[in-house]
Amino acid sequence: MNTFHQLLLEAQTAHDAGDWQLLIQCLQQLVLEKNLKNPQEVENREKLLSLALCVLAVGDFQQRWEIAKVFVNLGIIAIPSLVEILIDEEAEEELRWYAARVLGEYRHPEAIAALIELLKTEEDEELKTVATAALGQSGTLAINALTELLAQESTRLLAARSLSLIRHQETIAPLLSVVEDPQVAVRVVAIEALTSFHDLRVPPTLLKALDDVAASVRREAVLGLGFRPDLCGSLDLANKLKTKLYDFNLEVCCAAAIALSRIGGNDAAMYLFEVLISPNTPEKLQLEIIRALGWMENAKALEYLQTALNQLGAMTLWQEIVTVLGRVTNPQLTPIAAQILLTILQQRHPAVEIATVKKAIALSLGQLGKKEAVEPLIQFVADADALVRLHAIAALKNLAPETGRRKLQQLVNSAALTPDLQQAVFTALAEW
Repeated sequence: MNTFHQLLLEAQTAHDAGDWQLLIQCLQQLVLEKNLKNPQEVENREKLLSLALCVLAVGDFQQRWEIAKVFVNLGIIAIPSLVEILIDEEAEEELRWYAARVLGEYRHPEAIAALIELLKTEEDEELKTVATAALGQSGTLAINALTELLAQESTRLLAARSLSLIRHQETIAPLLSVVEDPQVAVRVVAIEALTSFHDLRVPPTLLKALDDVAASVRREAVLGLGFRPDLCGSLDLANKLKTKLYDFNLEVCCAAAIALSRIGGNDAAMYLFEVLISPNTPEKLQLEIIRALGWMENAKALEYLQTALNQLGAMTLWQEIVTVLGRVTNPQLTPIAAQILLTILQQRHPAVEIATVKKAIALSLGQLGKKEAVEPLIQFVADADALVRLHAIAALKNLAPETGRRKLQQLVNSAALTPDLQQAVFTALAEW
């Protein structure tokens, strides 16, 4: 008996014994790509399909997930059976869910037609969502049918969602047709999907959407334009996004901060700084702007962060600036970031006496990797706060392990330390 028939016999035995996991393993081996043209496999596809359908019908969630690929490898012979499950309103919901998911992987007209019909007639929202995702997997074959569904209000949103998942140039025209749809959700889906394309038709649409009455649409347009720094000069993009920092909706303002950081440049940094130091700016937006200035990895942006340290009083903002400075990775900018931190330590600003700020400074100095930070960190090892000491020790180990150990050995004998701090430094040395 050859290997194929042995596996087939083993699969039938597993089925009869209700051993679904073994049956899955057998079926997966039987439909391996190397066997697809095996005459024996072709002759027995009906049998393999019947066994796979059994697993799909009675298996648990994981087993149904594993058997899905078997159906696809069996070919289009499985489509009628899967469609039958899909349209059976009496069938278990999870079973219909899997049938829809597998049909989406076929990218076949018959499978697409069944999924499209489901969107038109099904009342169960969850199942329609699964069918929407499945159609998104179906590729360009589904575009024409989905475009037709855009004409009907009841199916427009689901069709737009499916089109948004296909991410192909052919979807641009149908998506553009609904960017001014009365349904906000449809406009959001269309704008978000269009931001994926570098097509001449898209930027004018995104610019117009910046003034949409719905904040969710404005937000998607702002984020999309943030991925187009190539348009900064021709469209005066930084200036247009600047206006969204003053939007009535805070989420749009935060999206504008992110978009400006992606656009980059000194103008964008200046616009962000102006809003950061305004007394009318909500703290949530200030935090987003601080992160945005840090992400820009621009010398001017770091200069603005240093200025903000001298103008902002909230400790949460101070701590965020310190944290952001520690995340700078550009070798040309890390010395600047480190110097800003060392400067605020030298100036003895009241904020640096707060334990949470000191912890952030220690962590950031350790990340920036500048040896000039060793001496300030040694002082932190003698801090009264245990977490500050731990962060300082970790930073020293990262920066200069030998120098740090030597200086700690000198510090442990210092008469300036209280007995408790001497013990803390001694413990740090012991764990070095």
